[in-house]
Amino acid sequence: MAEKTENTVYIGKKGVMPYVLAVVTQFSGGAKEVFIKARGKSISMAVDVAEIVRSRFVTDAKPKSITISTEELTSQDGRKSKVSSIEIVLAKG
Repeated sequence: MAEKTENTVYIGKKGVMPYVLAVVTQFSGGAKEVFIKARGKSISMAVDVAEIVRSRFVTDAKPKSITISTEELTSQDGRKSKVSSIEIVLAKG
């Protein structure tokens, strides 16, 4: 995934609503697009966040692009593993 730190929400282990709030806050702050990024088991939550934002909070937001990829991560003990990742770009207006 391309590194974009501005207007990016990284999905982790919290519940869905804190991430929904983060995306809505980005749009409320004037962002034209917001990047939602997730890896591994968090991918389904990223999709949920995007859909909740679109259906309930920012109804004029549309998915601009969805990118899926595989990232190679190195664990602390030096082993490498491949993890699926997704980047959903929601654009407003």
